[in-house]
Amino acid sequence: MGPHISGFEARLLGSGYTPGTVRHLLAEAGQLGRWMATESVEICQLSEASVESFRWARRQSGYRKVPGPRGLEELLAYLRGLGLVAAEAVSLTPVERLIVDYRAWLVGERGLAAMTVLRYENLARRFLEERFAAAGDGFVSVLAAPAVTAFLLRETARVSVGAAKGRVAELRSLLRFLYLKGWTPAALATAVPPVAGWHDVGLPRGAAAGDVERLLAGCDRTSRVGARDFAILMLVARLGLRSIEVARLEVGDIDWRAGVIVVRGKARRQDRLPLPSAVGEALSDYLCQGRPATSIRQVFLATKAPTRAIRADLVSDVT
Repeated sequence: MGPHISGFEARLLGSGYTPGTVRHLLAEAGQLGRWMATESVEICQLSEASVESFRWARRQSGYRKVPGPRGLEELLAYLRGLGLVAAEAVSLTPVERLIVDYRAWLVGERGLAAMTVLRYENLARRFLEERFAAAGDGFVSVLAAPAVTAFLLRETARVSVGAAKGRVAELRSLLRFLYLKGWTPAALATAVPPVAGWHDVGLPRGAAAGDVERLLAGCDRTSRVGARDFAILMLVARLGLRSIEVARLEVGDIDWRAGVIVVRGKARRQDRLPLPSAVGEALSDYLCQGRPATSIRQVFLATKAPTRAIRADLVSDVT
């Protein structure tokens, strides 16, 4: 393992891990290397299974601290990137093979956002796994309207009207995909019943101005997390951006000279909005003081290693 330690260290530091965490993970890599030498395990033989054998051997030897999977997964990923360790062979189930094709269709042909794709995927997996358990390998070709309706009724029994309408859209999308790709002989999307609901029965309630100001004042802008959260809250409170729009915002989307910001919305739509000075100052403070140096283009980054762009659900947590 020795010849690869310095490169692994550089990878960890480049991913945003603190020096203390890096030292800890390098020590675990050293423990693994010594076990490999004792057991005559070559680097090319490393896998999740052999790493688990190493951890089991440490426990059996009475060590109080056994390396966790996190750092060892990072090590395996690094060695795979060098071509020293083979990628794990993944055997997809019939359901997962369909999900892979469905995901590609949602992204490539419908152009849906990542979080929307994830939501559609989750419902598709629940539905398809239920049908596979009931009908086996021919679960798609024998699909019929009663099974579709029964599943939807169970899904919507515990959710609000708005969420139920979302389930309908998600299920119709899946059934449309299955028909267009020739998996089902009939267009079963028409078998999905609509959800009863009435528009304009009430006005949406926003947060009171005082509550917004208290929320903004609660951010410790001297800390990295506080500076990031304050900038996020300013985009939501002053410009009305949605969570996914905040998460997608890139450094190049901010035109400081013109005082405008590009917002990436649904279906790859882009809009230009004026950038108020207060929002610009919040973004500038975060970019100059709180954001780590990285090649990642998204403005807002996670504060825990590895360094990566935030997901939309984190914006919801902040707000």
